[in-house]
Amino acid sequence: MAAASQLFKGDRIIWFIVLILSLIGVLAVYSATSTLAFSEKGGDTEFYFLRHSGFLLLGLGVLYVTHRMPYQLYKIMARWGIHLSIALLVLTLVVGHDINNAARVLPIPFLNLTLQPSDMAKLFLVLYIARVISKNHEDAGTTKVFIKALVAVGIIVLLIAPENLSTALMIFATSMMLMYIGRVNLKYLGILAGIGLSAIAIMVLFLTNISTQTARDLGGRIPTWKSRIETFSGNNPNAESSYQQMQSKIAVATGGVFGKGPGHSTQRYYLPHPYSDFIYAIIVEEYGLFGGLIILGCFLVLLYRCLKLMTASPQAFGALTVVGLGLSMSFQAFLNMGVAVGVLPVTGLTIPLVSMGGTSLLFNSLSFGIILGISRHIQEEKRKQAEGAAVDA
Repeated sequence: MAAASQLFKGDRIIWFIVLILSLIGVLAVYSATSTLAFSEKGGDTEFYFLRHSGFLLLGLGVLYVTHRMPYQLYKIMARWGIHLSIALLVLTLVVGHDINNAARVLPIPFLNLTLQPSDMAKLFLVLYIARVISKNHEDAGTTKVFIKALVAVGIIVLLIAPENLSTALMIFATSMMLMYIGRVNLKYLGILAGIGLSAIAIMVLFLTNISTQTARDLGGRIPTWKSRIETFSGNNPNAESSYQQMQSKIAVATGGVFGKGPGHSTQRYYLPHPYSDFIYAIIVEEYGLFGGLIILGCFLVLLYRCLKLMTASPQAFGALTVVGLGLSMSFQAFLNMGVAVGVLPVTGLTIPLVSMGGTSLLFNSLSFGIILGISRHIQEEKRKQAEGAAVDA
């Protein structure tokens, strides 16, 4: 036990959450990719399971290395990381490959892999905001600090929004909450929130009042946004997103308390993207309300532990980073769950460490590693203080 505590330092509850999410993710992905295996890999049902497991193991390796590193290093990385993220997002808009009719990924030469820059941007934007506020902690309420953070948030959100609006809105909301926690002037945040809500309201009004043909003529993601808004409001029951939510609700409703059992989902044959966007529906169908509550509980506990770490952190950068990353991953998971049970419109967001992915698994693992690294630092500081007090006594 002592040897394990030396190898795996930091918050043990968060380590347990990582383990639970990883195991459930592997089982759910293996079940949910069966139809994809037949359509894309000639019936090789092991392919996506092994691919996901490989990325997961690599991600856990990244997590382990990261949690052993001094987290202050990320304060240095934040500046060049945000610039690299912006450059890759611009490149994605120009030469990115399409996923679900949106340019979201960049091909990685010679590796037959793709990179989703929005995953990188989510991480480095949190680090950058934490850096800006902590560096000017005494002046966090000034216009200068607000503008520096706002410029980064605005650029990232505007670059992601054309191809991935749901991720852009989630990043905007997370950034607002992080700036609020960092004591940025409430007047500025109120104005920003008003602008954001007004922009969303104008967009919704515009999309609901144009014809389907006009939306198609405008191109891009506009037809998809219109379809999802109309489906959620009940004005377009024949849209593709309406079909998705109907199948998801069937999966959730037939799961019962303990589910149909691992690998016994029937809705995986009808749900588009059951291994990513709608993986929560498959989990509830196979593991029931019990399984769904485990996933929900993991992210609620993660958020709670991150808030506790924030209050215990002796440095502002560590406090803001840990709560920012906890908010980002938990908020994303809650949105995915909301879509699966039909209380939110279809978004395309995934569940960290659970949904199938490549670079998303790696960046979420990196986020967990940073959180655990900060918790390790807090534990070591407390131990030193206790030893110092014992010596003085």
